[in-house]
Amino acid sequence: AERLVAERYVERGCEILEHCWRSAAGEVDLILRDGGAVVFVEVKKADTHDAAAQRLSRRQMDRICMAAMLYADGQPAGSLTDIRFDAALVDAQARVEILENAFGLN
Repeated sequence: AERLVAERYVERGCEILEHCWRSAAGEVDLILRDGGAVVFVEVKKADTHDAAAQRLSRRQMDRICMAAMLYADGQPAGSLTDIRFDAALVDAQARVEILENAFGLN
């Protein structure tokens, strides 16, 4: 699922920075650059997009946010890095739906 999602982002002109990046806060499935923003992507796969979306918990979102802060610390702008959190849903037919700014933060 992560490979399909990465391909979709590359088709959109994004640069993949990390696959399955691990930190003290946990793992982030994909990290990419979309223009000036660094995007943290949680990939969820299930039979349907709706079922995949239901698998994204508040706890996971909090973990990804903490990992994003650690990652941003290593960027030139540090904590001022422009970041976004996306969810990428993959269904049983390998269809990908990308939900930009899925955590409601910008």
